[in-house]
Amino acid sequence: MPTLHWWVELQPDTLVRMDIPAGFAPIFRTSPFLETIGPLYSVGSGAQLVIGLRVQEKHTNARGSLHGGVLASIADIALGYGLATATNPPTRMVTANLSVDFAGSAKVGDWVETSLDIQKAGSRMAFANVYFSVGNKRIARASGVFLVLSMEKVHPG
Repeated sequence: MPTLHWWVELQPDTLVRMDIPAGFAPIFRTSPFLETIGPLYSVGSGAQLVIGLRVQEKHTNARGSLHGGVLASIADIALGYGLATATNPPTRMVTANLSVDFAGSAKVGDWVETSLDIQKAGSRMAFANVYFSVGNKRIARASGVFLVLSMEKVHPG
């Protein structure tokens, strides 16, 4: 898949490239809320799920950095979707706890990407961590606990 390219004018005569890395496509499951904070992109599923975001001005706080609430929202999605799609068909679950630690920041134009580490997916609870990076710089970590709704699995959609 070719890399998508576009430019955004932040200030007069200041353009920031907003390309999406090859292999990423619009996230496979969305909602009205995700449409608000997106666009989000993904590749893979289960433990290999990677979610990406090209930071736009609408994602920033008053200091011009990526807002922590955006990262917390993406953490919930990355953890939940990754855990759910680790089984076929996907397992239904809801967030029981989410903890986010911030170690850096991102600015407009940065590509933020997740990597997932599933600790345990049991019949009642599931546990995982997600790490956020800009290039090779880690900017945040989140851990989540999810309640499995039932042993009956359903396909998201």
